Amino acid sequence: MKNTELAQKIKDLRVRKGLSQEKLAEAAQINLRTIQRIEGGETEPRGDTLKRIANALDVTPDELIDWTEREDKGFLAFLNISALSFIAFPLLGIIVPLAIWILKKDKISHTNEIGKRLLNFQISWCLILFLSYVIFFFSLIFHIRIPLPDISIMNLGRMELLILMVPVFYLINVVFIVVNSIRSYNGKRVFYHPSFRFLK
Repeated sequence: MKNTELAQKIKDLRVRKGLSQEKLAEAAQINLRTIQRIEGGETEPRGDTLKRIANALDVTPDELIDWTEREDKGFLAFLNISALSFIAFPLLGIIVPLAIWILKKDKISHTNEIGKRLLNFQISWCLILFLSYVIFFFSLIFHIRIPLPDISIMNLGRMELLILMVPVFYLINVVFIVVNSIRSYNGKRVFYHPSFRFLK
């Protein structure tokens, strides 16, 4: 955790409560210079000092620490990897990352941005997959001719090509997830395209 992040949170909470540094020092029963050094990011409050400041701001020490965003590239990679749950069931590729994103979006740096990009892609992917299934089953049940391009690959017909599209969709999703997990771990920007912007 960075001193500057915790320092900013303490300062923000103090200002919200309308306290000056002097008043906070008095309420926490610690030296004014200590408050100034903490808010300046020169030192990080620990132990009894952290408890005193938290009590003076009407929060718990754990809440004060949890409110600070921290860098965690391993977690960002895990967030991306969690979308692989779609292999077991397509909607799990949305549900699992969504739960993780909701829990950590304000606590770990870049989780909000990466989570939205990942979720937008997974929702778009699920919709396209679902639409493919609908088209396939409707064409079978109602004997509807699907207006697909007349492509001849290994003597496969249009229906066979449509069936083969499903594993291709799955493979594309796996590739995007793995590549972006690696990019997140290396501190690079993720790219999930094309996708609809359901979460902005």
